[in-house]
Formats: sequence, structure tokens, C-alpha cells
Amino acid sequence: MSEPIKNRYDFVILFDVENGNPNGDPDAGNMPRVDPETGLGLVTDVCLKRKIRNFVEDVKEDADGYRIYIKDQVPLNRSDAEALSALGVDKDLKAAKKNDPDLDRKIRDYMCSHYYDIRAFGAVMTTFVKGALNCGQVRGPVQLGFARSIDPILPQEVTITRIAITTEADAEKKGTEMGRKYIVPYGLYRAEGYVSANLARKVTGFSEEDLQLLWQAILNMFENDHSAARGKMAVRELIVFKHESELGNAPAYKLFDAVQVERREDVDVPRRYGDYIVTVDENLPAGVSCERMG
Repeated sequence: MSEPIKNRYDFVILFDVENGNPNGDPDAGNMPRVDPETGLGLVTDVCLKRKIRNFVEDVKEDADGYRIYIKDQVPLNRSDAEALSALGVDKDLKAAKKNDPDLDRKIRDYMCSHYYDIRAFGAVMTTFVKGALNCGQVRGPVQLGFARSIDPILPQEVTITRIAITTEADAEKKGTEMGRKYIVPYGLYRAEGYVSANLARKVTGFSEEDLQLLWQAILNMFENDHSAARGKMAVRELIVFKHESELGNAPAYKLFDAVQVERREDVDVPRRYGDYIVTVDENLPAGVSCERMG
């Protein structure tokens, strides 16, 4: 793999949903997640990282160095076993550990070099523990927070008619069944994230090529993930702050404060991205530059 990145980055993602459910809450009948105190919509970091993983998997198709560790219907132990086999580790893991005290690090480095999402987001790889081998928690350089809507959202419950009857007995009694789905008529969401060059160098080896793939994945994370349930979702803008140094030249919160998203004065109920004005303060701290993508 290429050399790790040398600059710290902070970034802001603006994405919207129209007539869809961006992230259902299974504890609330799968209705859109809402902050009960403010009415603002929420989308979890796990949801966003899933979209990024899916895009990378679609683009790279399990190419060497770009496999995905956290994926549907694939047990983690299967990937772990592949790592042990590739490194020629004997089935007696305790003996292997005793013969090579540095084996934990070798396994960690193997997993980081072969799996993009471990290299980016890190992973909890404790499935080795039973065999006295433990890669532990790999702390990834790329971290995301929850996304929060700019304005309060009002989830709507829409009743639908289902003409497909499940059983023969039901078919004799009725011609249709009723169902329901939740939608957000419109919501613009903001998520904030971080890329640590220090962790990339010390732990995972996250490279410049990995970084460009991350930006591409963020900008397109909804493009291959459309569904009737999620409605129309799109990333409208990705605002990236690049620091000149590895550890950064300014606190992240100051850079995030430079990004202002405001509803237009003549708009009472926003229903499209054009109902908002997005501005970035050009007076950034020394050593920080800004790029707007989207």
C-alpha cells in the first residue's frame, strides 16, 4: 500500500431526503429517528458508514487491499481465519503466540492492509481472544458523528394498500391488506467527520488513495442505494478542511462553525435544497484550506 496521509482533515457532509425514511428506528416502529427535545431528525454514524462501505464494495469488488470486513451475512471469524491462514499461523494459537510475541501486531497489520473499512474506520477484532491472540480495538483515522437535520422534521405515517395476500385462507376473506410506511417530506441533514493523519501513520496506514476513495464514496453513497423506503436521497455538498500538519492547525469546532446553513427568509416550510443558503467563512485559521465538493 501507499504511504499514509500526512495531513489532518475535518469535513462537513450536507445531504437531504425527499419523501423517504433516511434512518428508521427499530425501537419506534422504524419511524425516522428524531431528537425528542428539538424535533430535529437524526441519522446514525453507523448508517452513514454502511453506505460508504457499500459503495467501496461496489466499486472495488473485493479487489486486493479493498475488501470489506463488516458486511452482511459474512461472519467475522471467516475473515479472521483467512488472516491466520495467510500468515501461516498454526492451529495451536497459544503456541504460535508464545513462539512469536509480535504475532498480534502482524495480524493487525494484515487486516489493515487487506480491508479498506478497517484501514478507514477501525474495527473491534476480539474474535481472536479465545485463542490467546487479540488484535484488540483498531482505532481508525476516519470518524463520523451523527447527522442532524437543519430544521425540525415532521415524520408522516402513510397508509398503503397491499394487494398481495399472504395465505389462501386470507385470500378467500379479503382482496387487499393495509400497510403503512413513514416518510420525511423533506429534510436537509448535516454530518461532521474527522480524518487523523496521526492514526493513519501509527496504526492503519490509511493512504492518499484511500482518502480520495473516501471522498468519492461520501459524494456517491446514496447513488447505488436507492429504495422506495428511503425516497430520494442525495449528498448535496462535501466541505473539506485540510490542515498543513499531521496534528492539525486549528480546533475542529472552529472549522465547523465556519460552515453556516440557513433557511431563506422567504421560505416558511423548506421542501428543496434551494430553500437553504450554505456559506463558508473565508477567514480560516492559518494553515487550513477549504475545498467544496459536490
